[in-house]
Order: sequence, then structure tokens, then C-alpha cells
Amino acid sequence: MAIDEMNNEELDFEVDLLTLVDDEGVEHEFEIVDEIETDDGHYIALIPTAQSADAILDDAGTYYIFEIVEEDGEEQLMELEDDETLNKVDAIFQERFNSEFFEEN
Repeated sequence: MAIDEMNNEELDFEVDLLTLVDDEGVEHEFEIVDEIETDDGHYIALIPTAQSADAILDDAGTYYIFEIVEEDGEEQLMELEDDETLNKVDAIFQERFNSEFFEEN
């Protein structure tokens, strides 16, 4: 289908945003690019939204992975400190990204 044949409804998409506050109290906005659940846990992949053009070029392909854990009835994001788990989850996200963006039509 050619772009000019698409109506506005087909071009609309929603971006899921998340704001995190660092240890110094500074807010950082991220786009949620994917979320997975494995036998080991529940994980989320984020990319920063507010970046300079240089930062975008320098960080192309960079994303952050956090584990979603429930603490006192609330979902919290925790950094992955175990390299084995991080590598395993990263491989799953990479496979999903590649199949999504490089899928042959």
C-alpha cells in the first residue's frame, strides 16, 4: 500500500513513555520499546526520549533493561546486576527487535 493511500488512522500510533528519577532527583523520560516475561522474571527495555542529535548518533542501538518487581504492592524497576541474566534477557530482546524491524515481507 502506498503512503498516499493510507488514511490518518493507519498512521497513528501511541508511544508508551515512562519517567524515572535518578539518585540526584533528576527526571529522565524513556520510551518503553518492549516488555517480556520469562521463567526468571519480568523485564522491560527502555530508550531515552530527550537526547541531542549527537547523543542519538552516539547511542544508536542503545537501550536499558530493567527487571519489574513488585514491592509493597507496587511495581518497581530494578537494575539487573547479574551479568548472566542480563545477557540472557538482552539476547531475547535483540531477537525480538530483529524480527520486528527486519522481518521480510
